[in-house]
Amino acid sequence: MKKALVIIALSVFAVSCNKTAEVKEVKTAYVDTSVLMKEYTEAKDLEAKYKAQAEEKGRQLQAEISRFKQDAANFQSQAQANGQAWAQQRGAELQKREQQLGYAQQALAQQLQQESGVEMDSLVSGVKKFIKDYGKKNGYAYIYGTGDAASILYAEDKFDITKDIIKELNDKYKASPKADAKPAAETKEGEAKK
Repeated sequence: MKKALVIIALSVFAVSCNKTAEVKEVKTAYVDTSVLMKEYTEAKDLEAKYKAQAEEKGRQLQAEISRFKQDAANFQSQAQANGQAWAQQRGAELQKREQQLGYAQQALAQQLQQESGVEMDSLVSGVKKFIKDYGKKNGYAYIYGTGDAASILYAEDKFDITKDIIKELNDKYKASPKADAKPAAETKEGEAKK
């Protein structure tokens, strides 16, 4: 009886070893995230928006800085003529203004960085969701990211779907209604009336 059980066990083992394992091909691809962010229209628009805001707000601050420099130059030429008491008082006022301008520059930079950071985080989250949906729709088991923070050291070019993702993202962005378009037009009309 023991021999029969051993023979059956060996037979089952031999049969199971003879079966070839089915290997299903796993569909993978990668996206070059640095190229994606450079060529994605919404990301370009976002960058341009904050660059324009920085230039506009920077011009306003630069005008204040120019006035301060002019006042500082006038102070130096008038200091001897108006006496030491006047020079000390006026010097303290100029120093206070200079400090306030420095704080204003810092606050402006922080404000723009914070606002753009919030929108950029939202954009990146949207791109990740899009790629996830794209992967599901197109039957990918994995879609990897390469670029500045790459975790893939090598991949064959045939697995690069960056251009496909950029095209679909740009098409989706072009088709979506622009929320900022109307207020910007109203702002320009309001400025023209003034």
